[in-house]
Amino acid sequence: MDVLTRGTTTERRRTARARLGAAIAALATVLPSAAGADPLDHVSQHELVSIPADLGFLTPEGKITVLSDIIVMMFVAAFLLVLFLPRMVRRRKGTDEVGRLVPSGGATLLEAICWYFREDLARPLLHEHTDRFIKFIWTVFFFVLTVNLLGLLPIGSLSTQFGTHVGGTATANLWVTGALALVTLTMMVVNGIRFGGTSYFAHFNPSPRRPRALFWIMSLLLVPVEIIGTISKIAALAIRLFANMIAGHVLLAVLISFIFSAWATSLVAGAGITLLVVLGATAVTLLEIFVAFLQAFIFTFLTALFLGQSVVFHHGDEAGAH
Repeated sequence: MDVLTRGTTTERRRTARARLGAAIAALATVLPSAAGADPLDHVSQHELVSIPADLGFLTPEGKITVLSDIIVMMFVAAFLLVLFLPRMVRRRKGTDEVGRLVPSGGATLLEAICWYFREDLARPLLHEHTDRFIKFIWTVFFFVLTVNLLGLLPIGSLSTQFGTHVGGTATANLWVTGALALVTLTMMVVNGIRFGGTSYFAHFNPSPRRPRALFWIMSLLLVPVEIIGTISKIAALAIRLFANMIAGHVLLAVLISFIFSAWATSLVAGAGITLLVVLGATAVTLLEIFVAFLQAFIFTFLTALFLGQSVVFHHGDEAGAH
C-alpha cells in the first residue's frame, strides 16, 4: 500500500511538473526573451520589406529597409493620434452656447495637458513665438508618449505566432530618436535664421565687433565650440530618450530569462525564481510606465528649450547676441 501511495505521489509530482513546464513553454511565446534568446531582440529592428541598393557605406548589407516593425509602430502611433485626439477634443458638456465651450470626459484632461504645455512650459521659453510653435510642441509630446506606451505592449512577441514580427518600442531605436532630434535641429536652424537673420549667427560669437582683430581671433575659438555645442545638444536629445527606453526593456528581458534557466534546474528553484521575477518585473513595468511619460515630457521640454534659444533674441548689445 505504501509503495502504491509513493508511486502515485511521484506520478502526481511528475504530472504537475510537466504541466508547469508546458505552461512556461506557452508563456515563452509571449515573453520577449523566451528561448533564452538575445535580450536585445525585443528592441531590435526586424525587417519586413526591403529593396536592393548600393549606396556604399550607407548600405553595408546591400539593401534598404522600406518597412520594419519599428516603422509599423510609428505608423500605428500616428494613426491612433489622428483617430482619437480629434474625437476627444470635440467632447463637450452640451450643445448650447455655453456647453460647447466646456470640455467633458477625456477632453478635460487633454485640454489641461495642452494648456500646461502652452502656458507653463512653452511661453516662458518661446515668448512671443509660443502660439506659432505650440502645435509642434504638442505633436512632439503626444507622438513620443504614444510610441513609448505602445512599446510596453507584448505586440512583438504575440505577432511571432503568425510568422512575422510587428511591435516593439520605436523610441528604443537610436535611428528613430536621432531622426526626431534632427527634426528639432532643423526647426532650430531654419527658424533661427528666419526670425533672427544675422542675430542668429551672432550668438556663435558673442564677443564685441571692435577691434576687428580681436573679433576674428575670438571667432576662430568660439564658433567651433558653439557648433560642437549645438550638435551635442541634439546628440544628447537623441541618446537620452534612446537609452532610457531601451534600458527598461532589456532589464525585463534579462529578468524573464532567469525563469527559464531556473526551471531547467529544478522545480523548487523554478518556483522560487519565478515568484521573485514576477514581483521584480511588475515593479519594473510600473517604473517603465512612469519613464514613458517622463521621457516624453523631457524630450518635449528640451525641444522647446532649444527652439527658444534659437528664435528668442535680446538685442541689448552691438552684436545682437542672446
